[in-house]
Amino acid sequence: MKSRGLTAMAGAAAVALALTACQQGSATAPDDADAGGDQAAGEPITLEFQSLAGQPAAIAAVDDIVAAWNADNPDVQVEIVPAGWDGIYDKLVAQFNGGAAPDILHFEAASIIPFGVDGYLADLTDHITPEVRDDVPEGIWESVTVDGQIIAYPTMLQSYMVFANTALLEAAGVEVPTGDTMTWDELREIARATTSDGVYGLTWGLRSPTATVMSLSMGFDGDFFEGEGTDVTIDVGDDELAVPQRIHQMAYEDGSIDPVSLTQSGSEVLAGFYGGTAAMTVQGSFQAANIADDAPEGFEWTVLPPLEGSADAEQAANPQTYSVNVDSEHVEESAEFLNFLMSAENLAALNMADALIPTTESARAELATMTADQTGWDQILKSADHLTSPAFMHVGPYTQWKDTIATPSLQRYLANEIDLEGLQTELTEGWEQTNR
Repeated sequence: MKSRGLTAMAGAAAVALALTACQQGSATAPDDADAGGDQAAGEPITLEFQSLAGQPAAIAAVDDIVAAWNADNPDVQVEIVPAGWDGIYDKLVAQFNGGAAPDILHFEAASIIPFGVDGYLADLTDHITPEVRDDVPEGIWESVTVDGQIIAYPTMLQSYMVFANTALLEAAGVEVPTGDTMTWDELREIARATTSDGVYGLTWGLRSPTATVMSLSMGFDGDFFEGEGTDVTIDVGDDELAVPQRIHQMAYEDGSIDPVSLTQSGSEVLAGFYGGTAAMTVQGSFQAANIADDAPEGFEWTVLPPLEGSADAEQAANPQTYSVNVDSEHVEESAEFLNFLMSAENLAALNMADALIPTTESARAELATMTADQTGWDQILKSADHLTSPAFMHVGPYTQWKDTIATPSLQRYLANEIDLEGLQTELTEGWEQTNR
């Protein structure tokens, strides 16, 4: 019996109260006294793979990968267990609590880390092939590392990109940027130039602003936190405030951001972008696929270079992940399947289906070839060079602070209800209260 903490369960208090570490188990492990995991003669090992793929193309891509593995590995068969992103954190808590967690778990780095901290996930460090290890940048491996142990395979990434209506930029006499990066000053200048009667330079859905602000702040060396777990201090200085301050200036000094859009979701503001009432929009890179499918016929658009702050163009790497239940009877076989899934061809297919960015260099090269004739993919794939593990990834109470302090405080600031000093105070004092 393993002794495990309760850090991972803080975000699901109702379920967490029922946790008992003695009830751990694997979905495929037998419950009787002979729980050695031995298969009957001639029986294949079955690995339960809980997949969160939701879009038809993504579901098909996962099905194809699993079918290819099963055809080549009759002794180790993978069974897909469909699940959804909604409520998955609480679902995992209940699964671990009930000894019913599957062998392989699909999630994301920021949310899976607490489970790794509490010992619910297998150490995969020695199971990852050298080819896979060398193919993923070290900064991305850091996002799935706990106490020196790699607890997940990182697979898919997103960045925040600026999408532009090229017809409106050209009508305003603006030359479309084509460099490796674009500064915030350039973004502000373009937004001013394209703002006219009935048209805003930028529409930006920031109803849930924290993830965007925290990620883009890295380009200004805005780390916010120092330390890990609960032994963490916060520093909200000029670097950390640079992104919300610039957004606020564009909205209320320049009048180049539609202030209503700051209360909407990213998807909700796309209608104005399609309708020509905004020249640009900042979105998760995955929206490239939706824009390609949903924009009106003849709509001229592109993706501008990654945004660069005063330091660089860094953004937070929070990849989707595949982990292995520490109590699985088949950790080695599960890792072998995940090494197979991480091949350039398979990873490119997964990311193509969800319009995301592969974590491996070989899969990005494969996807670049697959999308060579598609709008915006060159800039989106280029942004992967700037993705790295953020400081907040290993901060224990981060999610609680984000939901109860940072998001409402940023919302008030972006609604012009508090000033920059008030935002700084709320973020700082809110952390001190959260981390008591």
